[in-house]
Amino acid sequence: MSGGTGIDQGRTAFREHRWTEASERFRHADQHGGLPAADLEQLATAELLTGSGATGLDTLTRAHEEYLVMGDAESAARCAGWMGMQLMFMGEQARAGGWLARGQRLVDELPGPSPVQGLLLIPDSLGKLYGGDPAGALQAFLRIAELGQQFHDKDLSALGLLGTGQATLMLGHPDQGLGMFDEAMVAVTAGELSPVTSGIIYCAVIGNCHLALDLERALEWTAALDRWCSERPDMVLFSGQCHGHRAELFVLHGAWAEALAAAAAARGLAEKGDPQARYGGYYQQGEVERLSGKLDDAEASYQQAGRTGYDPQPGLALLWLARGKAQQAQAMIRRAAAAADIAVRRNLLPALVEIELAAADLDAARRGADELEGLARERPMPMVRALAGQAKGAVHVAAGDAAGAVRPLREAWLLWQELGVPYEAARCRVLIGTASRALSDEASAVMDFDAAHTDFLELGAAPAAAWAASLMHPRSGPDAGPLTRRESEVLRLVASGAGNRAIAAELYLSEKTVARHLSNIYLKLGLSSRAAATSYAYEHGLVG
Repeated sequence: MSGGTGIDQGRTAFREHRWTEASERFRHADQHGGLPAADLEQLATAELLTGSGATGLDTLTRAHEEYLVMGDAESAARCAGWMGMQLMFMGEQARAGGWLARGQRLVDELPGPSPVQGLLLIPDSLGKLYGGDPAGALQAFLRIAELGQQFHDKDLSALGLLGTGQATLMLGHPDQGLGMFDEAMVAVTAGELSPVTSGIIYCAVIGNCHLALDLERALEWTAALDRWCSERPDMVLFSGQCHGHRAELFVLHGAWAEALAAAAAARGLAEKGDPQARYGGYYQQGEVERLSGKLDDAEASYQQAGRTGYDPQPGLALLWLARGKAQQAQAMIRRAAAAADIAVRRNLLPALVEIELAAADLDAARRGADELEGLARERPMPMVRALAGQAKGAVHVAAGDAAGAVRPLREAWLLWQELGVPYEAARCRVLIGTASRALSDEASAVMDFDAAHTDFLELGAAPAAAWAASLMHPRSGPDAGPLTRRESEVLRLVASGAGNRAIAAELYLSEKTVARHLSNIYLKLGLSSRAAATSYAYEHGLVG
């Protein structure tokens, strides 16, 4: 294979998104005659996309140097800018700063304006965006978009529009911001942008849709990202983030086994070259573990997520609440909400209301519910309305206004059903049952508690199942709670100190069946050990 033929084949593979083949062809050509600077830049991109981050940065450095030799300072500055941003995303701030400074020096020496000026504005604009200055970020990103338009640079225009949408969202104008995201996605889905820019926009837009509580948009763009990644099967960069977004949707829709698998895939791809996937991979795993009652595992996952530099909220605060530490949870969620911009704060409000109610601060909970209700009036999206109705109903229940709670809770329950979010729907059902009991409608209350308990069991939500079970009427005789007669017998024998083999012999069962009964007992009662099961049996009169 001649060098020229290898270069041509590398270029073709690159255009057709066959990144691994493009890398191989370009490297072969590089070893047999070298590569021009533009092809070195494409090789670097292919290496970065396939997870060879360090190699890709080395190749991009060579492209930068080759452009300098050619006297093409603008292209050299562009390579420096992308080098700086890639290092910034990898957490290597000192090296990133050095490359960005070099790029800026080269741009300053250019005889006239250049689109690279806009590229080099992006890191500072991101600093403003995430450093508490969304108004400053808005102006900076508008300037980037303006430069993109001036020089007909579609990548720069789209990145400027993305940043403008993010700043607009943070300033409390979600409809405008989401409209800008949709516009940016037009360029992505039309195939007008480079692969790296496309991936950045995909992942940022989906994350911000979740932040804005726009579940329908998040679903639509996650499906599009999934297709985009599937068409590029050897791509690592952005694929991990795609799995993280899929995990978040699986958690919401009650597919927790699938969520764990997607979270594991995100973490695996983070190790292979998509570092931005690490947070989502660990945070969503923590969410499933928390909801399943595996609180120590959840804490470890949240800690791993926190090591990425992002605050693992509201999951970590809700974890402390699940442990019965309402005051610690309250301090944590208040701190997070106080430090957040408007968009992030709104995302934290449902957890804040739940925690304030558990900490018996009704006034604080009411303020949070009122804020959610205001958001629902401003943006009557189904998920926002469901969250607002659930929060309002929970506050009414806590305030002793059961009659006022029923309507918003039933509306919220219907919305959760339509959205396919079973965990929150079941939580609404428990609150509805609590309101019914307060209104002396015991039959309806028991029906709601029983339905919620069944739903929680099907999800594998052990703590919530135990909560629902604790509200159901005691049965005649010793209080076995939600257990079947056979499960009660197994629990009684566990409490007497019998092992699985002895229980199997006593009840004429197989050891496998005893183990299954034990698993059901732990799940239904929110327990995790034989010792805890023994304590429960004594506390509820199952043994003398």
